[in-house]
Amino acid sequence: MDMIDKNRSLEGLDKRYIWHPFTQMKDWLDERPVIISEGKDCFLKDIYGNWYLDGVSSLWVNMHGHRKRELDDAIRTQLAKIAHSTMLGLSNEPAITLAERLIGLLHTAASPHNDSSSIAPPLSKVFYSDNGSTAVEVALKMAFQYWLHKGMSGRTAFLSLENAYHGDTLGAVSVGGIDIFHKAFGPLLFQTYRAPSPYCYRCTFDESHPDCTFRCLGAMEDILKEHSEEIAAVIVEPLVQAAGGMIVSPPGYLRGVRELSTRYRVLMIADEVATGFGRTGRMFACEHEAVIPDILCLSKGLTGGYLPLAATVATDEIYNAFLGEFRDLKTFFHGHSYTGNPLGCAAALACLDIFHNEDTLGQLRPKIERMESFLKDIAFLDHVGNVRSRGLMAGIELVRDKATKEPYPWEERMGWRVAHYAKAKGIFIRPLGNIVVIMPPLSIVIENLERLMSVIAEGIRSVTA
Repeated sequence: MDMIDKNRSLEGLDKRYIWHPFTQMKDWLDERPVIISEGKDCFLKDIYGNWYLDGVSSLWVNMHGHRKRELDDAIRTQLAKIAHSTMLGLSNEPAITLAERLIGLLHTAASPHNDSSSIAPPLSKVFYSDNGSTAVEVALKMAFQYWLHKGMSGRTAFLSLENAYHGDTLGAVSVGGIDIFHKAFGPLLFQTYRAPSPYCYRCTFDESHPDCTFRCLGAMEDILKEHSEEIAAVIVEPLVQAAGGMIVSPPGYLRGVRELSTRYRVLMIADEVATGFGRTGRMFACEHEAVIPDILCLSKGLTGGYLPLAATVATDEIYNAFLGEFRDLKTFFHGHSYTGNPLGCAAALACLDIFHNEDTLGQLRPKIERMESFLKDIAFLDHVGNVRSRGLMAGIELVRDKATKEPYPWEERMGWRVAHYAKAKGIFIRPLGNIVVIMPPLSIVIENLERLMSVIAEGIRSVTA
């Protein structure tokens, strides 16, 4: 079988046997799939030898590029020792070392604000799982069971935001707020109160920041005033609602959520699965507003995009509520087969080493400035309603009518048309409806970032002409 026949066979086998996530398979069956065979730096190579700039970090996970030597070496070194052992009744060295490093990073991030005005204790205990959804499931169950141990069994609800996305398992879907993803599963979900999203471009109250005086926070407070005794926690994505459309909250909003949760004595869960590890320009998004949540969810970039791993980090106050005699049944009865996987933890440690050794955060500033400059120019295009960004996370919202903000109908697939244009030019991006998403690896060089942004601008002009 020659190479072309082998590649055609792979395409046929993919269509015969694989069900792809978030994909209308009828459309997939009508197209030639792009099958990746190799990666290097910020690029992906398909089975025909075509290279694509990875404009979405392989769905927001890749930090330092593909085939990063330090990450490859760390996994090989660990593999020569052991690939996996359970954490149910055992522990392992990489998981212990990583937990210490994570807590150290979080304490360093919080230290400038660790004074008498601090409104939450430091995060101190790490619970491992597999991915962002499971990190959130752990957080929700922890929050509920914490109040149960405190004698408040009535706290069975959660407060989340419109346009929220916290994963695809049922607990995470319950606190989600994107109808196209979540509405079909409504009969399976638990009770959630929902506050307005800080979506300034399409403000629920038809007002403008800062003149609005945070009416969205006022609506959240109204819910808390009436239902705080039922609510275990408020859960938010700090600064950027990523899958909701790269919705960037205005300055002060996140701090306001923390203050409200403290005032009304409900826990605050910060879902930093997408925003953590440098995406917003700082190691954690919460740093931007000196916020320390009660529970923090981490995943995606934790291993540099190499292996599945997640961490849910809680305070001593929460952890201590689960301590008791065996007969008390205060144990947190939750776990995963691959909890604290040594290979994943070894990759995560190497990822954090790269952040330190290559000054990854320090190297971001000129890249962020260049992207922001491009976005300012793109904002003037006729069918660009809004551009928004934080760090190297950006969204470009396409509209039919700029003056009225009338959106394109979903079925016109404008974001996808831009993505198809970009793919033909050697750029891989994946939109969210009418929103073009940009989230390259942090290691991208300015030259490739400029190419990415230029092709996206060309694509928008072409498909909206």
